[in-house]
Amino acid sequence: MLRPLKFILIVLAALVALFLVFAVYVRLAPSDPQDWHVDPATAPDPERPNFARIDRVVALSPDDAAAQIAAQARREGATLLAGDEMFGTWIARTALMRYPDYVSIRLTPEGEGTRVTALSRARFGYSDRGVNAARLGRWIPD
Repeated sequence: MLRPLKFILIVLAALVALFLVFAVYVRLAPSDPQDWHVDPATAPDPERPNFARIDRVVALSPDDAAAQIAAQARREGATLLAGDEMFGTWIARTALMRYPDYVSIRLTPEGEGTRVTALSRARFGYSDRGVNAARLGRWIPD
C-alpha cells in the first residue's frame, strides 16, 4: 500500500506530465487552412465566445491597409496560413501558452477607402479574456 505522500507525488507527477503533453500538442498541432481560412464577412460566429469581429471602412487604399496590417501582424510574430494580404488568414499565438489564434481578414475597396472585415478566434479554450478583440484593435488601422 502506498503511503499518502508518495501517492500525492505520483498524482502530481501525472498531472504535470499531462500538462506538458497538452502544451506540446498546442504548439505543434497542425493548422489546416481548409478549417481555418474562412471569409470573415460570411463565416458564422464560432460556437464559443472566444472570438472578435470588426467590419469597418478605413481611409486607406487596400494596398496601404494591407501593408499596415501585415507589418503589425509580423511585428507580433504572426504568420500567414493561407491566402494573401487582401484576403488571408494569419496564425497569431498567445503570449504565455502560445495557443494558436486564427485571424481572417478581407480587404475590399469602398469609396475612397477600404472595408476591413476581420474575424479573430481562438482554437483552444473557452474564454479569450479579450485577447482577440485587443489584437484586432492593434492590427486594424483607424
